[in-house]
Amino acid sequence: MSTKPRVVKDYDKLDDNVKEMIKLNYPFGFEDNLVTFTNIDGNKVSALPFETDDRYYLVRMTVSQAQSIIEDDDDYDEDGNLTEEAREEHADKYDDDVEVADDAEEEEAEDVPEQDEEGDDEEDK
Repeated sequence: MSTKPRVVKDYDKLDDNVKEMIKLNYPFGFEDNLVTFTNIDGNKVSALPFETDDRYYLVRMTVSQAQSIIEDDDDYDEDGNLTEEAREEHADKYDDDVEVADDAEEEEAEDVPEQDEEGDDEEDK
């Protein structure tokens, strides 16, 4: 069981540093990562989970709010992906494991064309 304080907060009320770390952690947008929980009043709430070294955040947002945040943020491109410039700028500020995750995804993407090329070669023979 984690002993970190749990913080439930709206995205707009977060510190800019936390927002930047969230962007690094979720470079492809937020909506597919939302979870639901029941708040103290018994209402179902959707939120984006995010953990730092000293806190566990549940950032309250609906799917439409998650989409709107990404659409209105210049750090994301029109496809809803964090731009390379923003990623580099924010990564320079924070020593975060996000770069490892991004590299792993890039490696997987690189593996796909190699498999396709091998398949094409076999078909050409």
